[in-house]
Amino acid sequence: MGYVFALPETPTVTVVGTKDNFPVRRIYCVGQNYANHVREMGANPEREAPFFFSKPADAVCADGSKLPFPLATENLHHEVEMVVAIGKNGKNISESAAQDYVYAYAVGLDLTRRDLQAEAKKKGRPWATAKGFDNSAPCSTLHRVDEVGHISQGKITLSINGETRQEGDISELIWSVSEVISSLSAFFELFPGDLIYTGTPSGVGPLKRGDKLIAEIENLARLNIEIV
Repeated sequence: MGYVFALPETPTVTVVGTKDNFPVRRIYCVGQNYANHVREMGANPEREAPFFFSKPADAVCADGSKLPFPLATENLHHEVEMVVAIGKNGKNISESAAQDYVYAYAVGLDLTRRDLQAEAKKKGRPWATAKGFDNSAPCSTLHRVDEVGHISQGKITLSINGETRQEGDISELIWSVSEVISSLSAFFELFPGDLIYTGTPSGVGPLKRGDKLIAEIENLARLNIEIV
C-alpha cells in the first residue's frame, strides 16, 4: 500500500546525554495551574479540578529556533512552563503510581494568541486557534528522570531581552505533576511520546518581533527562542 503524498517527519525532542530523539505523539496543556497566574487572568484560584487543552504534535520546536510571528494576531503572549514527557502507556492512573509514567522533564513555552483566546472565551468557543497554531510549543532538550530525579520544586523563570518577565517556583503548582497525570489519564490513555505542559506562573505578557527569550528551570537545560 502506498501513500498519496510523502509522510511528514515525526516531531521530536532531543534527550540530554544521548543521541536519541523523543518522538512526540500528543501535547496536553494544563490551564491556570499557578494561583498568581489565575488571579492575573481575572479568575479565582480555588482548587477546582484541573482542565486541559491540546496542541498538535508538530507545534513543538527546538531550542535555538527562530520563530516567525504567527498569523492572525496582534497580541502574542509568552507562558513559561515545566514540561513532563511520558514514557509508558496507562489510563486511570493513581496519584501514587503517576511518577512511574514520567520519562523526563524539560522547560517549554505555551505561546498564546491572547486576542483570539479572549474572543473565544467571550463567545464560549474552543481555544484551538488561540493555542494550537504553528510553532506554539517550544521545548528544551529533555532530562531523563534517572538523571535529575522527579522535580517538585525549583525556580522557573522567563527573561526577554535580558529582563525577567516571569518568575515562580515549581512547588507553587496548584496541581502537582502526579495529580495532573492521574486526572488527565481519566480522560485519555497516555502513551510514550506524550508531552504535558504543566501551567505557567504570573507575568505573562506580549511578544514582538526581535524579542529573544530565555526560559529556565533549575537543573534543566535552557530554552532559547527568538521571535522574528
